Amino acid sequence: MSTATVSTGVAQVNGIRLHYTRAGSGPLLVLLHGWPQTSLCWRPVLGELATTHTVIAPDLRGYGLSDKPVTGYDKRQMASDIAELVRQLGFERAAVVGHDRGARVAHRWALDRSDQVEKLAVLDVVPTREMFRRFDASVASGYWHWMFHIQPDLPELLVGNNVRAYLEYFFERWTYNRHGLTPDAVDAYVRAFSRPGALRAGFDDYRAQERDLALDDEDATAGRRLTMPLLALWGSAGLPARLPTLDIWRQYADDVTAAEIPACGHFIPEERPDVLLSHLRKFLG
Repeated sequence: MSTATVSTGVAQVNGIRLHYTRAGSGPLLVLLHGWPQTSLCWRPVLGELATTHTVIAPDLRGYGLSDKPVTGYDKRQMASDIAELVRQLGFERAAVVGHDRGARVAHRWALDRSDQVEKLAVLDVVPTREMFRRFDASVASGYWHWMFHIQPDLPELLVGNNVRAYLEYFFERWTYNRHGLTPDAVDAYVRAFSRPGALRAGFDDYRAQERDLALDDEDATAGRRLTMPLLALWGSAGLPARLPTLDIWRQYADDVTAAEIPACGHFIPEERPDVLLSHLRKFLG
């Protein structure tokens, strides 16, 4: 078991404060969480990854202990936040692992600054652009929350009085190994999204989709692809398992390795941390 010292810090980037967790030494590895979580989701794997890398796990703009401004939730801006954090911490390049919304931030970061992202792993997602291009009844039934979250004001109104019930719906429906999401972790996520501005910021992440899709379409039209090695992993019971996920990522990246993780839902770092570590060790080298 890892004995790496874990510390926390706060950095001022792009006019906001980003909270982050740090452990280990060596080449940089950045871990980007998704919704409805925070950097806490990486706790089952962070220590082991820190035996070979300097690991940085930030709370994204609007999440956790980071600031929750009213603008800046397009993935280009959110990726710029992380790029600036990396620069401030004294690193030039990083391997990046992103889960859920964090994978979308990581994808944009890798497209915009390929000189900074040397390897990219994406967990339980397909590209945003591709998801909307394949929006049939099956995709709609799995991604209904996107259409709800983008509505102005309504999600905050309906969810605000019972944050726990709303989040626990996803933690139950999106998991296969339900013991992976411990009661302490769920409590921490509920507290995080009960902070002032947190619900709105999380929904604003989704509300940025028009800008995000425009940027993705620009890249596709220009023929821009991911040139660094890409690892795509998804749970056998996760939403990407309904799609030809490997074939999809091959349309967006030159060097793709992929695998479906058995007996796993959406929350891979917490449901199957042992399997995730095995894949990441091989991928990161």
